[in-house]
Order: sequence, then C-alpha cells, then structure tokens
Amino acid sequence: MSMREAIVAALLVVFAGVEARAEGPGLGRAASASEISLFDISVGPDGAGLPPGAGSARQGRLVYEARCIGCHGEQGEGKPNDRLVGGFGTLKGERPAVKTIGSYWPYATTVFDYVRRAMPFDAPKSLTNDEVFAVTAYLLHLNGIIGEDERVDARSLPKIEMPNRSGFTPYVAGR
Repeated sequence: MSMREAIVAALLVVFAGVEARAEGPGLGRAASASEISLFDISVGPDGAGLPPGAGSARQGRLVYEARCIGCHGEQGEGKPNDRLVGGFGTLKGERPAVKTIGSYWPYATTVFDYVRRAMPFDAPKSLTNDEVFAVTAYLLHLNGIIGEDERVDARSLPKIEMPNRSGFTPYVAGR
C-alpha cells in the first residue's frame, strides 16, 4: 500500500466515525408533549404562565404550617433553612445584606414560580395551584406586602408592587 492509499484509507476511517457520531449514541427517545408540559411551567414577571387558581394569606398559613414550617421556621425566620421574611434596608450599606422575599425579590410572580417548581424541598411540585397561590399570599403577608384576607390569583399577583421592584438594573441588549 502506497503512502497516498494509506492516507486516503485513514481519512475514510476518520470521516466514517464522524458520520456515525452525528447520529448520536441511540439512547433514549424524544420527550412527548405531555412530558414536556410537566416542566414547561415558567412564570414571567408579567404573570405570563400563571395557572388558574387563587388563595389568601389566611389559607396559606395552613399550608405553610403543614409543609414549610419545618425548614423555614414559624414566621419565615429561616431556621434551619433560608430566611423568607425581613431584611428591609439591608441591601445597601456596610452591613451584610439579608436577601428575603420582602427585601430582595423584585416580583411577586417569582415567589409563585419558585414555590411551585421547587417546594416543599422533600416533594417539589406536589402543591396544588390553589395551595401555591395561598402560600405565596402568606409569604407576602408575612413581609407586610399584602393583607391577611387579600386573595391572589393570576390577575392580581403580577400587579403586586414588591419593595425592591426598582432595585435591579434592567437588562438592555448590547449594553
């Protein structure tokens, strides 16, 4: 075999391997639309993606006591896990910032989105939409943002003005 033939043979082997890899390893299958819908649950700041349902802080207290209190404490003080309440006025200045729902989060819809997809820690996505709305209302109430009997739903939640709404620099493409 000449040098030229050896090079051509080697290139054929290399390119044949590339072609085989382009097809993938042949593992798994494409996800179905119903499977994708279980994970396609994002909620935007404007409320896009919020499901039907509603709840009040009074109702949310019951959900919180049953599902959240063990990690976040009786009043959201964060024992043993993250603090959910307080921290107002700590984001600027020398002292350490206390980033809570009330002091840091810019949109109430983010509370709903996070609770819905990640809480409770031991059983994420196990709460009903009404329970998530209710516990969201309760957390907003604990932070002094809404009243105890105020109901939140897909129409009212995006309208709630969070204390740190203007505390972030908006993203501008090309900046």
